[in-house]
Amino acid sequence: MLLWICCGVLLLIVLFLGARLIMLRRGINEFQKDLKKHLAHETNTLLSTSTTDRQIQFLAAEMNIHLRELREKRRRYENGDQELKDAVTNISHDLRTPLTAISGYLELLDQEEKSVAAQQYLETIKNRTDAMKGLIEQLFHYSMITSSTEKPNMTVVSLNAVLEESISIYYSALVEKNIKPIITIPEEPIKLFGDQQILYRIFDNLLSNAIKYSDGDLHITLSPNGTISFMNTASSLTTIEVEKLFNRFYTVDSARYSTGLGLSIVENLVEQLSGKISIAFHDNQLTIALAFPNLIKVNERSPS
Repeated sequence: MLLWICCGVLLLIVLFLGARLIMLRRGINEFQKDLKKHLAHETNTLLSTSTTDRQIQFLAAEMNIHLRELREKRRRYENGDQELKDAVTNISHDLRTPLTAISGYLELLDQEEKSVAAQQYLETIKNRTDAMKGLIEQLFHYSMITSSTEKPNMTVVSLNAVLEESISIYYSALVEKNIKPIITIPEEPIKLFGDQQILYRIFDNLLSNAIKYSDGDLHITLSPNGTISFMNTASSLTTIEVEKLFNRFYTVDSARYSTGLGLSIVENLVEQLSGKISIAFHDNQLTIALAFPNLIKVNERSPS
């Protein structure tokens, strides 16, 4: 009889512990899902758990403390980042007016009689002024792109046509740098659902990047699946420098008149089209590849 009582008590204990274990697992799963939701989305609510287990409740309380700290740091970062963008926009705008006036006076001065030495000095000043105007334009466009809340104007775009036109615009600049591009573009039109102006800006920045870093070669390839690669020899770069090329304001010694925003702008624009950009560097070969997996191929019709 005593044996049956002991077995009954043990069975009750096992059932109680099993039920408690199930409740703990359910509470942990709820807590885990709630935590993922809080980390993925900005929300002012706190973590909660339905379990009465004191250790899990204590863990939730500790996590809420860290979530409050994380929200505060994120708020400070976003405010500081916006203040920086606003400052860059204002400074860029303020500098454009006097630079435009300087350029105008330089043009007038170029029409006056002057010595050979004065002409050389004037050309140097004009070159530096144009370089400064280019840097300010980069800063201005970057601040506008990153601050803009406008959605891309998605339409049916011929990737072939946009790429060919971008190359034709930069062709003379490439030739001046002794860069002879090898271009591979399929004859069959590759039509994608995207923003044409954003694609132009992406290609413009990548071609400008090739002019800065290429040793004299450039391979541009558009694949039938819509992926695009820009490959060139860049012996002036190192692996460490390449890894930082997407960082804002990072420049290398070979790009003297650059803000370091070129590839950062490209990355931002590609993300606006839900695309991906990657960079590789092997045996002095720099390859920048674009892929738009979320864009829809519409050779026959656009998506509804």
